[in-house]
Amino acid sequence: MNNAVLYLVLGISMLFVSCIPNKDLIYLQNKNGTETAAPISEVMQKPYRLQINDVLSISIKANDPKLVTIFNTTNQGEAGKSSTALYFDGFTVDDHGNIRIPVLGDINAIGFTVEELQNKIEKQLLSEYFKKEANIFVTVKLAGFKYTITGEVGSVGTKFLFQDHVNIMEAIANSGDITLTGNRKAVTIIRQLPSGIEMHNIDLTNINALKSPYFNLQPNDFIYVKPLRQKSWGTGKTGIESLGSIMTLISLITTTILILKL
Repeated sequence: MNNAVLYLVLGISMLFVSCIPNKDLIYLQNKNGTETAAPISEVMQKPYRLQINDVLSISIKANDPKLVTIFNTTNQGEAGKSSTALYFDGFTVDDHGNIRIPVLGDINAIGFTVEELQNKIEKQLLSEYFKKEANIFVTVKLAGFKYTITGEVGSVGTKFLFQDHVNIMEAIANSGDITLTGNRKAVTIIRQLPSGIEMHNIDLTNINALKSPYFNLQPNDFIYVKPLRQKSWGTGKTGIESLGSIMTLISLITTTILILKL
């Protein structure tokens, strides 16, 4: 009888410890104890500055399209262009920090924002090839927002989104969401900067994550979602799964004890 009570207490204790609490699964909770969340002030996002191996889509237009034909690569600026096509037809920032544009030649791009590079190309065209009346219009965009995600998510790998800004919630949703055994409280973002590599953990169960400078991603960010301890324990993700594992363990222990008594 004493052994039965001991097993019951042990089983209940393991059940509460091993299953994943609901509070560890809900995103952006208000943990201040108030029902209504306080207004979240917008975090000023630093403009992204181009780095080596970035791929750009550059389109040069004018009143007379024939005037700028020689400056554009084939089919540049077409809607729906795939990331693969842009890799081959786009303008890649080389190891020297330059992009190579027909006629214009090498233009330094590293460290510039896309808007700054846009203005730089326009000024060079107007000073060397065109008059103001030609209405030269240059568009520079990153050839897709690229990030890499791995760990406890539905779909790992390098992802491309055709938009200018992506936050971590969008990136995770695009990757099949974090699994039940993923740690939402410590999602690691690894960011390559000209000055070196930065690593930062962000707690996505806390509404204050919206204030983090890492909530908004930058191109080429690497996201790693660590597993919870419950995954390594193998006791189950839910209470029912954990109870099944514990009952199996108790049954095994009881059987072993009975065999040893024979």
